[in-house]
Amino acid sequence: MRLQVFLSHSRVCSRRKALELIKDAQVTVNGKIVNEPSYSVDSSDQVYLGNKKVSLKENSYLILNKPRGVVTTLQDEHAKFTVKELLPKEYKHLYPVGRLDKESEGLLLFTNDGDLAFRLGHPSFKVDKMYFVEVDRRLSGQDALALERGVVVEGRRTHPAKLRMVYSKPNASGFNLTIHEGRKRQIRLMLAGLGYSTRSLKRIQYGPIRLDNLAPGKCRLLSKEELGAIFKVCGKSAVP
Repeated sequence: MRLQVFLSHSRVCSRRKALELIKDAQVTVNGKIVNEPSYSVDSSDQVYLGNKKVSLKENSYLILNKPRGVVTTLQDEHAKFTVKELLPKEYKHLYPVGRLDKESEGLLLFTNDGDLAFRLGHPSFKVDKMYFVEVDRRLSGQDALALERGVVVEGRRTHPAKLRMVYSKPNASGFNLTIHEGRKRQIRLMLAGLGYSTRSLKRIQYGPIRLDNLAPGKCRLLSKEELGAIFKVCGKSAVP
């Protein structure tokens, strides 16, 4: 884990403040000053901020159903409402895995397990994310095939996707779309490139974790079975 992340996950300061402290030579690792934020540390290292020893908090894993209109950030002076405000007090130190844009809703995972967050977010691990999407008109078979094969977004073709139609009407189509990339506003841009407007976008599954009937704005800890399943899908061996 990077030293900057180690400090923030230990709840001694924010990630931005951690960067300042490291650059100001206020952090030592195993008795030596380290001023490189990306310096690799783990729980076996002796990390001190001044004269205070810093230790990692126990890892926690939480699922939240993000409502539409809430910003996926822990701190934003321009945002009226952020996901941090939806977390219980004892879990406000957790970080979201990836993000959902303000107008999107659904499943968000939170953790202070940096390794798991990296594995879930990096496209090389190919962890599927499923979304329910509604667009403003009937999705043609040709365009459905294009979404599955990949479309060019901002100069790069998206990876192959999986699509399952839920309903199709002259003025609306609803379907599940599964991708493993996490490019900014990717699904909205894919559809816009084909001439569709996205009416609603909701993440309903992340790897083996399903949103199911969790109410908007509510959260819960992942079960031991869910943890085992998500550790397995991203190649992480030890389940806490």
